[in-house]
Amino acid sequence: MTELTPDWVFSEADGAAMGVALEEARVAAEAGDVPVGAVIVAADGTVLARAHNQRESHRDPTAHAEILALRGAAAALGRWRLEGCTLYVTLEPCAMCAAAVVAARLACVVWGAPDPKAGFAGSLGNLLDDPRLNHRVAVRSGLQAAESAKLLERFFAKLRTGG
Repeated sequence: MTELTPDWVFSEADGAAMGVALEEARVAAEAGDVPVGAVIVAADGTVLARAHNQRESHRDPTAHAEILALRGAAAALGRWRLEGCTLYVTLEPCAMCAAAVVAARLACVVWGAPDPKAGFAGSLGNLLDDPRLNHRVAVRSGLQAAESAKLLERFFAKLRTGG
């Protein structure tokens, strides 16, 4: 399993990309969906796509931020192979999203808050770095984790209190 304590230094560009993902997470919360945001950045630093959870508005269980961002990046590049690209996401990807990232051939995933109940990029397992699969994706965790977690905590607290 992936070590959840980062041993790397994040760059300013990493922080800026995660900032965009956090903006998307806030949009999701305002729309009544779980506040998860994602952004996909090309190797040259170009933002290819940004998205947030839209399961409620789309009435679609697959409308996770990561899946929508993958679709947007593929459309922007005109191809499904997203080699050299990095996904920044505020919450550790679930099994579905991790599998889609592998299928898309991304180079790296950077996530904020861990998801101990559904995360498959280090918590429950790591599909991104499974040697049995045809592609492996680098994983870096913990970027702006506290802010990502706080958005989720506020959202679920509001749901519990009916606010």
